[in-house]
Amino acid sequence: MPNPHTATQSGLDTPNKQSRYEVTRDDLPVHCPMRGTSLWNSHPQVYIPVEDHGSAKCPYCGAEYVLKD
Repeated sequence: MPNPHTATQSGLDTPNKQSRYEVTRDDLPVHCPMRGTSLWNSHPQVYIPVEDHGSAKCPYCGAEYVLKD
């Protein structure tokens, strides 16, 4: 059952709909799911350490985050 506090919010993206995200240093710290997504049907929020190696994957959904300079 959707969370009644967030299920009706408009303008939110579907979580985890992409498998690859390009992010910039302005986006740091990066977390999955990304800002602006509906969280009621997604995994717990986790920080992605893209600054360590230039890319990293989410341990929950496998989405890849790539740091774009």
